[in-house]
Amino acid sequence: MDNKIYKIKGLDCASCASLVEIDLEEKGIKCKCSYTKESLEVEGEHDFKMLKEIIEKSGYNILQ
Repeated sequence: MDNKIYKIKGLDCASCASLVEIDLEEKGIKCKCSYTKESLEVEGEHDFKMLKEIIEKSGYNILQ
């Protein structure tokens, strides 16, 4: 199972990163979000379009 790492912009603090993780995990996407590294590591297979939609709805930007 490969992990994919994305750049994520707009995180203001560690709590923002935690909220991103919660939003994605509610949709069944296992991930780790780092405020300090401005990164999102997603485990396994996932739909980038859905991932991007969830993150943008939360007010952040993700770069592929």
